Amino acid sequence: MPMAMATAGLWMLLALGLLIALTGLPVWALLIGVASAFAAIGLAVGSLDLSILVALPMRMVGLLEHDLLQALPLYVFVGVLLQHLTVADRLFSNFERLLRRSGAGASLAALGVGALIAPMNGSVASSSALLARLVAPRLGRMQAARATALISVAATIGVVVPPSLVLILLGDAMLRAHTEASNLPGFVLGTQRIVNTQDVFNAALLPALCVLVLWALVAWWRARAVREERDDALPPRASGMQSAVSLLVVLTIVTLLGAVFAGKLYAVEAAATGCVLLVTGALATRALNGSQWRLVLGDTLALSGALFALLVGATTFSLIFRLMGTDRWIADLLLHSSLSPLMTAALVLLAVALCAWVLDAFEMIFVVIPIIAPPLIAMLGDAQQTAVLLLLVLQLSFLIPPMGYAVLIARSRAGLGPVAIASLLRALLPFVVVQCAVTVLVFVAPWTVHRLDAAIAPAAQSSPLSEQDLDQQMREMAGQGEAASATPAPNELAK
Repeated sequence: MPMAMATAGLWMLLALGLLIALTGLPVWALLIGVASAFAAIGLAVGSLDLSILVALPMRMVGLLEHDLLQALPLYVFVGVLLQHLTVADRLFSNFERLLRRSGAGASLAALGVGALIAPMNGSVASSSALLARLVAPRLGRMQAARATALISVAATIGVVVPPSLVLILLGDAMLRAHTEASNLPGFVLGTQRIVNTQDVFNAALLPALCVLVLWALVAWWRARAVREERDDALPPRASGMQSAVSLLVVLTIVTLLGAVFAGKLYAVEAAATGCVLLVTGALATRALNGSQWRLVLGDTLALSGALFALLVGATTFSLIFRLMGTDRWIADLLLHSSLSPLMTAALVLLAVALCAWVLDAFEMIFVVIPIIAPPLIAMLGDAQQTAVLLLLVLQLSFLIPPMGYAVLIARSRAGLGPVAIASLLRALLPFVVVQCAVTVLVFVAPWTVHRLDAAIAPAAQSSPLSEQDLDQQMREMAGQGEAASATPAPNELAK
């Protein structure tokens, strides 16, 4: 019976996967439905305690009061608003004209806009929709497959460039996963400390910049063979005011992202600042009318509600999954594998890639990563390396057709017509090779994610106290205690 209970979570995952593939129903509804069905079975056979399930509503309330979730609707609002404003259009036009002498102006401009906008845009879906509208009509003579590949690649930049919403949510998930990993048998925390979101930001930046630079080289090299822009296809020269606005937007975005990365601003504060600036600019220029504002707010509420519903569904699912003990069974199976820890970790990352091929980033962070991250951290011994590997694997899976999330959205939104899977694979191949190379580098060389680690001065590094210093501290503490006992209590003063 214990083994049957421990493996019941695997049947939950299998049932969830089949229902997602066959029914087309919202994932949050399937998460709650599958969890409820298996909870009913557990109650019927007496393997689950009803008192724990009754506490689920309070667990939801506590979860939704998390300060980090305040950033979620703000990021969604920024992403929706950017799709309706001309800010990204002006940035793209200025980048394209600035880089036209390279022979790859539109391609490099797409990557540049993706690198600037995607971290504030919130999600791969929003970035794909925005870039499909901007990039597709301006790629000149580029083949449809290569254009779709470029849009897909640019849309995934926000997965790894801090401080995107994906990174923020993953950082919070890694904090909990590292805490759980520290309680696994055989795992020694040593001189490390439990990672936080800022640690994940620091770890992800250099690999993200490496991917972005190599992708830019691939785009430039391809444009040498087929010149993508024509002289009559160049965007009209921007006015001085438009250039000044574009420069101000770039400086503002870089300042906000830099402040979050440096720990000077919380992600919520940066997102709120971006919202205020965008709304102020839109109102001052009258860029949107009343019906467009209603559309923006309606889309923001719908997308935010869908994400919160997904979070509630994932919390319900993970609670039943953990009550059955499947998470402990999986951790024990992986940690006692006959393969080496590195080989086992590589197989786990491959399984994550297969899951991410059919799920989006938020579903992965809420459902899959909390299950596999603790044993993966225990096998690799490095929570920051684990976080970066998970990000790179997610980004890679989103670029594999036909089910990759970024590719799927780019094909449907770009309006470039039908594109054969084989042609799309060939177009994506150089970008995928770059992604795989950086992932392997991070896997075999963990030091690559620690170059920007903040200086930490743990207590163990401080010099030991001498006997005189210790005696002095004890005397001061005793003096403070006597003073405190001599001070009347508040209720005595009231008397």
